Amino acid sequence: MLILAGLGNPGDKYRNNRHNIGFMAADAIARRWRFGPERAKFQSVVSEGVIETPQGEVRALLMKPQTYMNESGRAVGEAARFYKVPPGEVIVFHDEIDLAPGRFRMKTGGGAAGQNGVRSLISHLGPDFRRARLGIGHPGEKHLVMPHVLGDFHKAELPWVEALLNAVADALPFAAMGDDERYQGEVLRLAPAPKFSPRQAARNDD
Repeated sequence: MLILAGLGNPGDKYRNNRHNIGFMAADAIARRWRFGPERAKFQSVVSEGVIETPQGEVRALLMKPQTYMNESGRAVGEAARFYKVPPGEVIVFHDEIDLAPGRFRMKTGGGAAGQNGVRSLISHLGPDFRRARLGIGHPGEKHLVMPHVLGDFHKAELPWVEALLNAVADALPFAAMGDDERYQGEVLRLAPAPKFSPRQAARNDD
């Protein structure tokens, strides 16, 4: 069993926030791999499905914790304990301000780098889970970070957001086989990062 957890905040007002790109990735995966119906479990909205890989089928639990971002670890930790899934079989999809918009990086272990959802996961799982980091860019000034991450994507950003989410879902068999380096490379091949900054996106959206 592979656990795929998209991070975000529940509720309509947060739905299109940059901070919710992890939820968006989970939805893209569910559509691409035709996961089963959503239901409430593990303090989350969950669905189950199968990822077809060259090495065979991989069963997966897809999670969108409903605990709010800062307590995501409670939900994912509960599911991991229930299914006896080790941290290396948990992939967490989350926004990353230290990556340029549209960039994508896989990482195992390490610190939280200011991402409160990741910090919560570390406290419940330890550091050795796999992180699928979805770049949303940094606004440039520290005091602008909160309005940036809790702001909606601009219209000019939507093409790269959609391309990135589709690539994350399409290339998932590589991650399911444990080949994170190839997964990262395939996502970036399918969805090359855009050439503009968040500030340029804001200007384009005016």
